[in-house]
Amino acid sequence: MHRTFFPRDMLAEMDRLQRDMQQAFDLAPTIRGFGSNGFPALNIGATPQAVEIHAFAPGVDPGTLEVQLERGLLTIAGKRASVLPEADAKAAVHINERFEGAFRRMLTLPDDADPDAVDAKLTDGVLRITIRRRASAQPRRIAVQ
Repeated sequence: MHRTFFPRDMLAEMDRLQRDMQQAFDLAPTIRGFGSNGFPALNIGATPQAVEIHAFAPGVDPGTLEVQLERGLLTIAGKRASVLPEADAKAAVHINERFEGAFRRMLTLPDDADPDAVDAKLTDGVLRITIRRRASAQPRRIAVQ
């Protein structure tokens, strides 16, 4: 008979089991294979002057990338081609954790983002999108008399 010194919380065990089952069936691609965050991975930050978005998309051809901004919704779409060998009797793939195929990420931007002041650059597999804030929304110092 196995005996434990720490009593188990049945609800915690059920929660752990549910998380494990969700991870097993979750099919959203990430850099490690399959997870829940999607491709490309994003870093999003803001300054008083702009919103900065970094999309990590190594191996994506710049010609396939499409960045659109419509009614406060930013869409990043594209396609990453396969790097696997062609179907060949002598070649075999044992593990394939790299995401390939079409992707689309959509983000809602803050109300003060200026749709006419957007800059997007792809450098070393990182797509950097800068969206300036409207001048009327930027903080300003008011002189007290």
